[in-house]
Amino acid sequence: MEATSRITSKGQVTIPKAVRDALGLGEGDEIVFRVEDNRATISKPKDFIELAGSVPVPPGKRGTPWDEIIRETYATRYGKRR
Repeated sequence: MEATSRITSKGQVTIPKAVRDALGLGEGDEIVFRVEDNRATISKPKDFIELAGSVPVPPGKRGTPWDEIIRETYATRYGKRR
C-alpha cells in the first residue's frame, strides 16, 4: 500500500485513513518513527523497549531501573507508604 500526505506549517502529518486502518491505529495510539537510509517508516510499538525515549527520565536518573524511579517519584509526590 502507498499513500501520501502533506506536512503542515507546524510539522504535523495526517496519517491517511487507509494506513491507520491497515495498522489498526486509533486516536491516542503511540507510533514509532524509524529513519534509515533516507527512508522513514511508522509502525505500532511492539513492546516497552520501542517506547524508549517517549517517557521523560528525571534529571540524573538515566540508567536507573524503572521500578526504583517509580518508587522514588511516588514517595516524592504522595509521601512514603505506611
